[in-house]
Amino acid sequence: MSRKISEKARKEVRRRAGFLCEYCHTTERWQYVRFTIDHVIPNEDDSIENLALACFHCNRVKSNKTEIFDTEDNKTVSLFNPRRQDWKEHFEWSKDGLQIIPKTAIGRVTIAVLQLNRERILRIREADVAVNRHPPNKD
Repeated sequence: MSRKISEKARKEVRRRAGFLCEYCHTTERWQYVRFTIDHVIPNEDDSIENLALACFHCNRVKSNKTEIFDTEDNKTVSLFNPRRQDWKEHFEWSKDGLQIIPKTAIGRVTIAVLQLNRERILRIREADVAVNRHPPNKD
């Protein structure tokens, strides 16, 4: 299996994601480095159906994880899968647009594991709110 993802596939993944990290919804457009292409299911194929745009932090922390033991429900819960699940079904923005709030167990464990409300990202979101470019996909 090749780990070299074509430039065409990379462009398609970025376009499909709207240039947002598909986990924390940070926009790539205002960052200093391009986001990475994540294999949603590790060790699977390199098709765009298994690829997601991820900021460096989310990609590094997610690593090869696909599920986590949820101590609140005492069971194993899948992490959010942007290829098979709708972000808005599992997450919502706080009223001020700074925090990602879970709507489901999948949302809760994903927020915890990927640290989607970490201090650095809160500061980035706060600056983006101030210039009306966050949260993304306002509705």
